[in-house]
Amino acid sequence: MTKIRKMLLSGVIALILFTALNIAQQHLEQTALAVNNDRMAPQFVVDPYWPQPLANKWLLGRTIGIAIDERDHLYVVHRDQDSMFMSQELGLDLGRAECCTAAPPILEFDRDGNLINAWGGPGEGYTWPESNHGIEVAPDGNVWIGGNGAADSHVLKFTRDGTFLMQIGIPGARQTGEEDGLPVFTRDSNSMDSYGRVAKIGIDPEANEAYFADGYFNKRVAVVDVDSGELKRHWGAYGNVPDDDYDFGGPYQPGSEPSQQFRGPVHCSEISNDGLVYVCDRAADRIQVFQKDGTFVQEVIIAPDTLSQGSTWDIDFSPDPEQQFLYLADGQNMKVYIVDRESLEVLTAFGDGGRQPGMFFAVHSITVDSHGNIYTTETYEGSRIQKFIYTGMGPIPAGAEGTNSQGVLWPTN
Repeated sequence: MTKIRKMLLSGVIALILFTALNIAQQHLEQTALAVNNDRMAPQFVVDPYWPQPLANKWLLGRTIGIAIDERDHLYVVHRDQDSMFMSQELGLDLGRAECCTAAPPILEFDRDGNLINAWGGPGEGYTWPESNHGIEVAPDGNVWIGGNGAADSHVLKFTRDGTFLMQIGIPGARQTGEEDGLPVFTRDSNSMDSYGRVAKIGIDPEANEAYFADGYFNKRVAVVDVDSGELKRHWGAYGNVPDDDYDFGGPYQPGSEPSQQFRGPVHCSEISNDGLVYVCDRAADRIQVFQKDGTFVQEVIIAPDTLSQGSTWDIDFSPDPEQQFLYLADGQNMKVYIVDRESLEVLTAFGDGGRQPGMFFAVHSITVDSHGNIYTTETYEGSRIQKFIYTGMGPIPAGAEGTNSQGVLWPTN
């Protein structure tokens, strides 16, 4: 072997050893970081360019519901189309200026964030909610809509293009009279034919049932037949019979004995692949888990020092078959929690209060597509949709364990 060939071979071997050592060092560093922080968790980065600009000089009001179908098309419901801001202060509506006007209540986006359809509002054969709220897309493509206006005691069902199919419950059924010229409403959490300001809806395709988070006025989970709309069963906190006269002893206080009834709003009711029902009791900072028949399984308190509107606003699951992770929107603390679904332990969180991409102002609803990307909506002045791209599993950053936030998940390049 010539001297030059020996030198070249030595150089190649050295390069291979250096590369192998470098890879090993990186692996050791990542492993050490994961060990130091105990857990790996899904990683995300905000997509500041999603969705694409809306057509027709449309603006969103408070975006208070979000759902996704089997094509990864996103459906968003928003409200305040008739508010002072949306109808009187906008120049286009009154011929004062070139912009803007309110978008229709239901917007459908494709995976790239292009708006491909918009519909909704009052029509023949049904009563549109006074205040739009939750939205869900069933596996058959039909769209379910709840409402939390004072007189909203019903749920609507449409095809994905907005054709009316069914009204479940009697609009205005909770109104029992007037006082000083104002309507008086009576709560009935055991009603068999109407509801009380349904927040959100979960669909169980296996049993052909819809689960209503019922809701802002009533204090229960109500399960109806998807085809007929017939109420099949309902329950309150811990599987108890709902009791509208229950004495809560005052507002929720951290460390107090958990109430035996839902404080409400009962804000979400989602069904996992293994047949468990996850219910958000928002003002009590808790998620309760049930079997489908209402048998109580367990509960977890999230950010227990949270007062006012509470910490448990909406949930969805990671798209793996085991649904290893649960994602929880917390509009009071302006963040999203990543939770181990089996133990219900909060692993980490992301987000912060603000208006820039990756920040939140009252994050209200959450959903996950088939690729693991997260979509959120924000109510109040937030009034927008955001997308967080799933980038794989990684170690939890030091200092961001538990309910501590990773902060704004801004792209690094």
